[in-house]
Amino acid sequence: MSFKALFALAALAATVAAAPQPRAVCSEGRVVSNAACCVWFDVFDDIQENLFDNECGEDVHESLRLTFHDAIGFSKNLTEHGQFGGGGADGSIMAFSEIETNFRQCLDFTSSQPDEFFFTDANIGVDEIVEAQRPFALKHNVTFGDFIQFAGAAGVTNCAGGPRLQFLAGRSNISQASPDLLVPEPSDAADKIFARMLDAGFSITDTVDLLISHTVAAQDKVDPTIPGTPFDSTPSQFDAQFLVETLITGTLFTGNGSNVGEVESAQHGVFRLQSDFEISRDSRSACEWQSNILNHNQMVSKFESVMKRLATVGHNPADLIDCSEVIPIPKPANFGAATLPAGSSLSDIDASCAATPFPTLKTDPGPATSVAAVPPADDDDDGDDDGDS
Repeated sequence: MSFKALFALAALAATVAAAPQPRAVCSEGRVVSNAACCVWFDVFDDIQENLFDNECGEDVHESLRLTFHDAIGFSKNLTEHGQFGGGGADGSIMAFSEIETNFRQCLDFTSSQPDEFFFTDANIGVDEIVEAQRPFALKHNVTFGDFIQFAGAAGVTNCAGGPRLQFLAGRSNISQASPDLLVPEPSDAADKIFARMLDAGFSITDTVDLLISHTVAAQDKVDPTIPGTPFDSTPSQFDAQFLVETLITGTLFTGNGSNVGEVESAQHGVFRLQSDFEISRDSRSACEWQSNILNHNQMVSKFESVMKRLATVGHNPADLIDCSEVIPIPKPANFGAATLPAGSSLSDIDASCAATPFPTLKTDPGPATSVAAVPPADDDDDGDDDGDS
């Protein structure tokens, strides 16, 4: 072959390589790189209006929570010992909701009477968001595993300052129920949580970064007398207030007193999980917890990174289709740096990071205030409260 022919072939190859990849036009003229992603525009439009009400409310909180509860059903240890270790982010919590949402663990007992046993339910309240989401997945003919991760990524964009999470599609709808005892409990000690997370492929640092999600979260079932009680004073903002407020010395219970998995909080109207309390103060995790307080962009970036891995637990990302372009840019941050709540001071902080001093923060003016509960998902006065935060 002549030099001229070789040159012509090389030029042709370069032209082909440089040619733009084919793009697909979806509903309302929206364009994506892969036609398989088009359906997710329609899913987004539907759930944004009919599930999330365009707000960072209860169903957004619960949808983000569900991404974790589905994906964490994965154990390398069980697999290595010849048992089924779970499929990870495979939608099994929706496919087998009657099994997984009823997992119960015996915590303690006070006598030989069966009714004296204390049980915890790691997936307590998850059944409500599962059943709220299921009709949308069926309506749009998408897999449960894909829908759960998409709903979490789409919903959190309603939260001011929130992340833009990666979304990969293509999970199979073939799954089996996850083994029990793989979801960490609020009442678990830090050692147990760290061990469980490591078994699923996440380090102590990863665990702290995943807990950033509690900045837009609340409880309904640990103390059912006070549903919608948030974990910080700004549950609709993806900010560092949760990280700060969890470190303030607790003095009160917002609800009916101590419950399994609850410890004293520092503010009326704010709920504190025992697991958050322990991890924020543990010497192995305290510095990572503290590191995110003053740098919002860093905090969001860390959360995006660890959520990318959570969403593909049990999968090879290379086998999935990147439909992240369907996820909109989140609402901008409409807040400043984290602050100490009114009535508190730096002396109230239980700083546990030995490597660096706790950052100097401003204190909100005025006397201590009470934080309002997150309104229930169904706020149309028909008496039905859907979902759990």
